[in-house]
Amino acid sequence: MIYPWGHQRRFNSYTEYIRRTFGGRVQKVVVDAGFTCPNRDGTRGIGGCTYCNNDAFNPSYCNPKEDLHVQISKGIQFHAVRYRRAEKFLVYFQPYSNTYAPLEVLKPLYERALEYPGVIGLVIGTRPDCMDPEKISYLKQLSERCYIQVEYGVESCYDQTLVRINRGHLFADSAAMIRQSHAAGIHTGAHMIFGLPGETIDDMLAEAQILSELPIDTIKFHQLQIVKGTRMEREFLDTPAAFHPFTLEGYIDFIISFLERFNPAIVVERFSGEVPPRLLNHVSWDLIRYDEVLRLIEKQLEKRDTWQGRLYRPVS
Repeated sequence: MIYPWGHQRRFNSYTEYIRRTFGGRVQKVVVDAGFTCPNRDGTRGIGGCTYCNNDAFNPSYCNPKEDLHVQISKGIQFHAVRYRRAEKFLVYFQPYSNTYAPLEVLKPLYERALEYPGVIGLVIGTRPDCMDPEKISYLKQLSERCYIQVEYGVESCYDQTLVRINRGHLFADSAAMIRQSHAAGIHTGAHMIFGLPGETIDDMLAEAQILSELPIDTIKFHQLQIVKGTRMEREFLDTPAAFHPFTLEGYIDFIISFLERFNPAIVVERFSGEVPPRLLNHVSWDLIRYDEVLRLIEKQLEKRDTWQGRLYRPVS
């Protein structure tokens, strides 16, 4: 069966989207440009998100003290060891909020990354309160000569959760900026976390419909992982009943139910995240790697004979 997204996988796969868009393999290479966040420096708050420790997902080759070309070169070498060698690259500005600076600071960084041989575009991770019309206008112009994607950390559709985790913005801020970016013709991504304190399974499943009505091009889903040294670790130890720690089997069951309700036009980049075991409060899922999680999800989709969007109904 060929699904609405044009291939036989039972979800709208990012891998297939990249292959269709660029005609082959494209490797993301993470760089650290030395940004911070407005909920860290006192502009919107201090301490950052309660779950956040950037060491948990920042690759070892990233060093904000090094030139972007050095980081890109190291990233390409790093990925060449683990994966098939790619010839096209997307530079991923990932750690912290990568539009949190005046445009005159951002432009040289983005242009520097695009100068590296084989780089065909940028993926820029940020927050909705770190974007404005001037930056959107510049990125729109940039997108006319290369691939530009802005990835917004949405994390939850519920304001009470966002306040609890010290995000410093509300869901309406994310929705508004996603719409503005999309209207400007910029590829727009979102990032969500499942299992945040205070949210039930029903709460999280309801987010499928909420997100489906936004003009999102791609999305990442991560299960909450309790990282050592974070404020959330202290909260988890003090009030464990407020959390919903997923077992692997429970998460697969949840994510399939979510996917069935989710807009089939939105490309799914990831279903879960990985954190180095040394940084975890507890070892989860027997250190299973993402490729195996994905295999198990696809196996269950086939077993249940279901697919992304099977139960999705647009809001009229």
